[in-house]
Amino acid sequence: MRHSAGGADALFGRTAHSPSYFELARAGEQGPPPVDFCIPCNPYFPTPAMFDLLAGNLETVLKFYPSDAATIGRQLGRVLGLNPATLAMANGSTELITWIDHLWVRESLAIPVPTFGRWTDQPLETGKRVDMFPLREAGGFELDLDAYARFIRARGSRVAVLCNPNNPDGRYLPRREVLRFADELGDLDLVVIDESFIDFVEQERNPSIAEEAVLRPNVVVLKSLGKNFGLHGIRFGYLVGNPALAGKMSRALPKWNLNSLAETVIFMLAEYAEEYRESLYLLARDRYLMGVELSRLPELTVFPSQANFLLVKLSAGIDGTLLRDHLYARHRILIRECGNKIGMSNQFLRLVVRPEADVTRLVTGILDHTRPREDAGENTGPFEMVRSVS
Repeated sequence: MRHSAGGADALFGRTAHSPSYFELARAGEQGPPPVDFCIPCNPYFPTPAMFDLLAGNLETVLKFYPSDAATIGRQLGRVLGLNPATLAMANGSTELITWIDHLWVRESLAIPVPTFGRWTDQPLETGKRVDMFPLREAGGFELDLDAYARFIRARGSRVAVLCNPNNPDGRYLPRREVLRFADELGDLDLVVIDESFIDFVEQERNPSIAEEAVLRPNVVVLKSLGKNFGLHGIRFGYLVGNPALAGKMSRALPKWNLNSLAETVIFMLAEYAEEYRESLYLLARDRYLMGVELSRLPELTVFPSQANFLLVKLSAGIDGTLLRDHLYARHRILIRECGNKIGMSNQFLRLVVRPEADVTRLVTGILDHTRPREDAGENTGPFEMVRSVS
């Protein structure tokens, strides 16, 4: 296999997460920017008009201090229709996970695995016990909430976490079931519902439990605007909970923990609400089409998802690490190979939903790696090739 210049392949092995765009750029890579199937964000938002507006105000945005978190929180509360006293503003959802660990996790935390790595890594780093409830591949990584609740009771966990939809499989649980689960655990120190990808759900019209969480004594909901709005670089997330819980989090966080770019985007949201809704519609369409096309490949098993990514498993004999490196070196495609996720192996890939042209390029790269001689010389496009062998 040919490796890419500058030793960028080695970057993938240095961290529990994928290398950043800036790390790859500094590795000295030549050619156009890679097609990113790795970082889960929204390809249709912000709109070009929003980027033009941000670019036009960039000098002001970068030069002056942002408002304090309370001021930004009041505006977000108006946009969301929530009392600002129920919100805690943070520099990304990871900051919230860190402070949840410090403020509420005294002894133990329960979490289904596989899941977002910081939910297991953060409490382990501070010496807490992490009770991991395994999600089974044979069941499509579907979470049985009753079994999870029994596990929490048996282990004596004091904090319970539920990611809905879950990362990396994209499984979604109906809101009525999530509320029932939270109410059954009303005696715990805290129940966290991580809704970082909830805006991408189309299975229910109003999937979030945020409005109900503010009425409960020990439930908080986490949100991540970077993923929803395709702006990971602004590092913005927020917590929703009753005023006592939200206030405890807000008091722990620095007064000026948000940057001016995040503030600017939040004050733009009301004006571009329709464009945001349209972006979610387009992404749901692409998720369906991408799932159909990938399912035609006998090399892949595609799991159902309500998030903006699809979990796939490679057939026996295909090494996910080698495929990842091949796609980057030969086709300038970034993917998330899940070998370093607890509960998974490198046969699993998390592929971010992207438009059809990018999926065509991905399928071409996969076929180039798995069937280099069989498909050599074909003039048909990858979608037609996949259909011909399905």
